[in-house]
Amino acid sequence: MNVFRAGQHPGWPARLGPVLVAGGAVTLRPVRFRDAAAWSRIRLRDRDHLEPWEPTGRGSWEARNHASNWPSLWTSLKAEARRGAMIPLVIEVDGQFSGQLTIGNIVRGALRSGWIGYWVAKDLGGRGVATAALALGLDHCFGPVGLHRVEATVRPENLASQAVLRNVGFREEGMLRRYLDVDGAWRDHLLVGLTVEEVLGTVVDRLVKEGRAALP
Repeated sequence: MNVFRAGQHPGWPARLGPVLVAGGAVTLRPVRFRDAAAWSRIRLRDRDHLEPWEPTGRGSWEARNHASNWPSLWTSLKAEARRGAMIPLVIEVDGQFSGQLTIGNIVRGALRSGWIGYWVAKDLGGRGVATAALALGLDHCFGPVGLHRVEATVRPENLASQAVLRNVGFREEGMLRRYLDVDGAWRDHLLVGLTVEEVLGTVVDRLVKEGRAALP
């Protein structure tokens, strides 16, 4: 079990970046109470883009993503962060709320692992934002957070997200059958993983060398 006093969580809180990509300057920072309006606006606007890939929830999409639900979500995320199990971050592009990146199920001891997940506003798709955000998140995991392994899952149908995961070095490890209740049904998911030994330098450095990103 991870137990940390406020301010002692390795790697939390943190502000990461910027990394420059076609979509703009990408940074990561902790979730804030005042993010409610921006979070809800994008989530409601981009429902068709987001809902097919997210876990099935209770109630309508509109109700779950109304700004009035953000305070309780924010409180839950912060509580998990304080006890060392999660790092909930906002993806900003040119200083604007543009999505979220979460490092979750953080386990220490002999395992030192966690998972990483993200969502990005629809209008920023294909512009390097998700790739840059994941690179920053992974470098944080393998640096200040002190993890050895990070994994992610993705539906086989989600080719765009698979490409993003490959761009930052994830490799496929297998298929998880009927793994998660997503969009109203139990869906298969590909499991991908990455360990610190597989990262030469940093993930951001790799993107820069490949011409996918630049540093200011």
